[in-house]
Amino acid sequence: MTKHQAPDLSSYSSLGEALRVALDRWEAHLCLIEADRDRENARLSYADFKRAALPIARELQSSGFAANNRAAIIMSNQSKWLIAAYAIFHSGGVLVPIDFKLTAAEHLQLLAHAGVKLLVVEYPLWRALTQSPGFSSFSVGHALVTEAPKNANLHGARRWEECNDAAEPRFVQRRRDDLACIVYSSGTGGRPKGCMLTHNNYLEQCQSLMAWYPFWPGVRYLSILPTNHAIDFMVGFIGPFVCGATVVHLRTLRPEYLKDAFPRFKITYAGVVPMVLKAIEAGLKTRFSELPPFRGWFLDRLISANRWLTRREPRPALSRRLFPQIHQAFGGELLTLITGGAFAEPAMLQFFYDLGIPVANGYGLTEAGTAVTVNDLRPFRAETVGKPLPGVELRILDANTDGIGQVAVRSPTVMRGYLNDLEQTAEVLVNGWLLTGDLGRVDPSGHLHLFGRLRNMIVTEGGKNIYPEDIEAAFAGLLVKEYCVFAVNYVWKQRSLRGERLMIVLRLDPGGEMTDGLMEDLRARNRSLADFKRLSGYVLWEQDFPRTASMKIKRNVLAGQIAAQLARETALREL
Repeated sequence: MTKHQAPDLSSYSSLGEALRVALDRWEAHLCLIEADRDRENARLSYADFKRAALPIARELQSSGFAANNRAAIIMSNQSKWLIAAYAIFHSGGVLVPIDFKLTAAEHLQLLAHAGVKLLVVEYPLWRALTQSPGFSSFSVGHALVTEAPKNANLHGARRWEECNDAAEPRFVQRRRDDLACIVYSSGTGGRPKGCMLTHNNYLEQCQSLMAWYPFWPGVRYLSILPTNHAIDFMVGFIGPFVCGATVVHLRTLRPEYLKDAFPRFKITYAGVVPMVLKAIEAGLKTRFSELPPFRGWFLDRLISANRWLTRREPRPALSRRLFPQIHQAFGGELLTLITGGAFAEPAMLQFFYDLGIPVANGYGLTEAGTAVTVNDLRPFRAETVGKPLPGVELRILDANTDGIGQVAVRSPTVMRGYLNDLEQTAEVLVNGWLLTGDLGRVDPSGHLHLFGRLRNMIVTEGGKNIYPEDIEAAFAGLLVKEYCVFAVNYVWKQRSLRGERLMIVLRLDPGGEMTDGLMEDLRARNRSLADFKRLSGYVLWEQDFPRTASMKIKRNVLAGQIAAQLARETALREL
């Protein structure tokens, strides 16, 4: 939290206009740094960014790309992603950001579903598309390919590097209620859900987020999440740009280079998934455990003091004085880590806060633009996902006696609907409210507590509602790589889920074994649960769990893999 003012975006009618003004306003400021391992690929001022983007916009317009046409980007985190996005908005187009980690077949499916007219893509991904069986029916009119070898067969596509027309492209203005992006909340198999988001959705989202977490010239945001993801698109592109801040793209996620990026680039904010936080936490705890007894005792006293002194709000200057070595390892200027999307253990969030490194835990979904709630850190509440952002209303529908029900959202950031799918739109948009499918409770202070997905809820024989995500919290810190709780009959399909037995799927660390100590810890945690929440067994799984771009476990995919490869009679072991 800072005293800097949030930008006033009320006068802008589109993202293109807001970004265009920012490029001129902040022209002398540093805009983008792109690093790959220990080498910098690019360092651009806002003026440099504009000079790089306008020829791309000119290329788009020369190819016949016009207002309201749709253009997809399939690229990893890099400066060209943002340059292409601005060129599309400058030309009045609709951006379709697609996860580069999907398969070529999935890419082709989404490109067809979105009705894309133009594609900007990295060469290795373009090559995979051209080798896919579905490429013969590929109907995108124009493709720009980055970093392609000069002798490569591009199948009619044009090299990004050849776009050097110096003629000024026309700026195409859009209205607030015009479509800005089509973002796929679920692009892997099944029925694609393309969330139609307007310029107003994004401008309102940016305005509300910047009210609590403003950027300003000199701020450096470390972008390691995919830019196609809703979170990084907002806090790693739109937010920093309209405020004149700097975005640092890291094109490798190897731990040693990620660790080095914080002090190297003096990072102020970074968006991270809980898995990254967990790895950092493990490294710090290992270092703490190796301290001599007196230094360990003294560190514990400092942590207790910092917890007391920051109980109402963060005090960065104080925390940096108490833990100079830790904060220097993070660059000495880090204010906040931003996380969301997947479950983050409250104990882990508290661990970081007690060291003076607040983690702004939030809750959001693509259908609501980006964020719905964020912890405002006044005070820090590790067990919640924060309060509704300005302009956001929450309701809890059909709440039970514990106050838990489905979370519904009403906000200017809520999408127009799903592309070409009136049926799914009508299921989630009801009387102006977005039905999230998430189960939650709002406490007296206005903070939201989440309990899992409505579709994952299990009903016991006694009529009790059980949330697998809630049970998983009891196993936080278990010495395994990852774990997931299921109803046994959800994995090995049975006719009824009533009277359900529960199990936990364990993915051990590479080379790890189910030791007596791990088994005892598992059983002790299980005994601490209420009778109706206890697990009846466990399954050992030898593959990494399938996850979404935001690192949520794909529960249905994992369940299907387990059922296909393991027999219940031999795989399920009693606890």
